[in-house]
Formats: sequence, structure tokens, C-alpha cells
Amino acid sequence: MPTPRLVAFDLDDTLAPSKSAIDPRIGELLLALAERVEVAIISGGQLAQFTAQVVDLLPETDGDHLAHFHLLPTCGTQYYRISPAGIETIYARTLSDDQKQRAVAAVEGEARRLGLWESETWGPILEDRGSQITFSALGQQAPVDAKTAWDPTGEKKNSLREAVQALLPDLEVRSGGSTSVDITERGIDKAYGMNRLAEQTGIPLGDMLFVGDRLDENGNDYPVLAMGVECHAVEGWHDTAAFLETLIPTLPAR
Repeated sequence: MPTPRLVAFDLDDTLAPSKSAIDPRIGELLLALAERVEVAIISGGQLAQFTAQVVDLLPETDGDHLAHFHLLPTCGTQYYRISPAGIETIYARTLSDDQKQRAVAAVEGEARRLGLWESETWGPILEDRGSQITFSALGQQAPVDAKTAWDPTGEKKNSLREAVQALLPDLEVRSGGSTSVDITERGIDKAYGMNRLAEQTGIPLGDMLFVGDRLDENGNDYPVLAMGVECHAVEGWHDTAAFLETLIPTLPAR
């Protein structure tokens, strides 16, 4: 592919373990990358995850480098930039109260019917992320090993997604992270976010590179691959770090 002008990343299990902080090695590599190209992070998570897992843990640097970061929570229905004054909102879409109420009722009802509503969890199972309702089977703060063991094949998540989608034809129900299902407006996925990123930056999709761990057909990164963006698959942050250590020296400095 041509030299990318922008490199976009999934967050959980790409830059860091699920809901966990980035390793200092990743922080250093992201800043080194931002010295050469635009850097975007796009995930189903909310802004608080982006700040706690990544932004607050970046090595100290000047505002020039941070200005090249683009944050797209909830698959790009929200878009933020980093400035000397802090994180600035570029736009943020939200679901209506009616959409939120129907989404919460449907996902809780179907999870209980299918025997997927767990009694012992780490934090809330349901979360209102403004533009997205998220179901996390074991709670928002569940440890990685518990989440990995809960649904290793994805069968539980997929059965819940299908059942909820049948009840919410006007909304989009997608498999999210390892134990989560996300509900948004129709047509909202990471391809939506990448298109908005292209509009906001003026950088064509053909000049972008996406790095993610779920590029398989049932994965939440797959829409980016399906839209024709150049993609690189990884299996965890160690893979991402090794890839960046190879990629960065090939990119021209600004």
C-alpha cells in the first residue's frame, strides 16, 4: 500500500488488554507514530475508557504531538481532539430517550430469557454511552480471564445479538467486545466512524491503515476491512507494538 497518512487502531485487545491501561511501550510508540502521521483510535467504548486506558498514560509531550490524535468512541458517533486546553468535542450524536428505553428493555429481557443474565458481575451489566447502549455480560470491570472464559466461541454473544436485533429492527445490534453487545442507530459500525474520520480530516480512506484484533467476519473490526480500507490484523498489544516498531521507521518525518 502507499505510505499511510493516518493509522487508526481498535482499542481493547489491540492497544491494551480489555478495559486495561496501555503498556508504556505502546505509549511511546503512539507518540513516535504521531510525529509522522495522524493517529486515530476507534472503539465501541466510551470516552472515559479512551482517557483512562490511553490518553492519561501517554508520555509527557508538547501539544503539537497530541494535536495529531483523533478519538472516536462508540464507533465514531462521537469525535474528540486533544488540545492544550484538554479534550475538545468535535461532534457527539446521541440516541433518543425512546430508543434507549427500548434497547435496554430488549437486551435485558432477551439476556434473561436465554440464561445470559449473570448474577455475579464486576460492575453494571448495562451502560448508557449516549449514542450507544452496551450490554456487558460480566459487568464493565470484569477481569480479562473471566471474560475470555465466558464465551470463547462467541456463540452466546451472537445468539443474544440475533434475538435483540429481531426486537429492534430500527436500531443496529452488534457484537462488541469479548462479552458485550452494542446497540446504536442503524448503520453505525466502525465503517461509519472511518467515513466520518475521512470527512473531518480530509484524508481519503485509501491513505489510511487500520490495525485491529477482530477482523474476522463476525468481529467488530470487520466492517473496516469490508469497506476496502487497508488493514493489519493483530492478536493483542504485543503484536501491535512489534508491527509499529517495523512500520514507524518506514514513515517520513513531518
